[in-house]
Amino acid sequence: MNFSMSSRHGLAAALLIGLVFAVPAAAEDEPEIDCENAMTQFDMNVCSQRDYEKADEALNAQWAKTKKVMAEWDAELDAENKGAVEALLAAQRAWIQYRDNQCNAVGYSVWGGSMYPTIVASCLEDLTRKRTKELEELANGIE
Repeated sequence: MNFSMSSRHGLAAALLIGLVFAVPAAAEDEPEIDCENAMTQFDMNVCSQRDYEKADEALNAQWAKTKKVMAEWDAELDAENKGAVEALLAAQRAWIQYRDNQCNAVGYSVWGGSMYPTIVASCLEDLTRKRTKELEELANGIE
């Protein structure tokens, strides 16, 4: 996760998330968890992280499609009017900063608790899915 945090609490949060979601050395090392019936907080933390990762993959796929559409729009414009891709990139960078800061703020509602990773990952997933929908709507143009 790409948190832009300057406080000691922010660094501690990033470290906590890193420890909880340490990537297994190999796929067979990944814990077998039934995310439909997650019972322990550890299981919920792992499942919420997986959900966020799936949402992030979908976002990245949609990003590529939307960027391609924006490039096509730019290609139709005179040089002095081009800027669709640049505007999209600026918007995405601002959105990433918003997402990370918003989810960090939400995480403070359970700061220090074992459910912190679930709360943050769930926030990241929710905002990422919403952004994916926004990018899809942008790529589809005004209807």
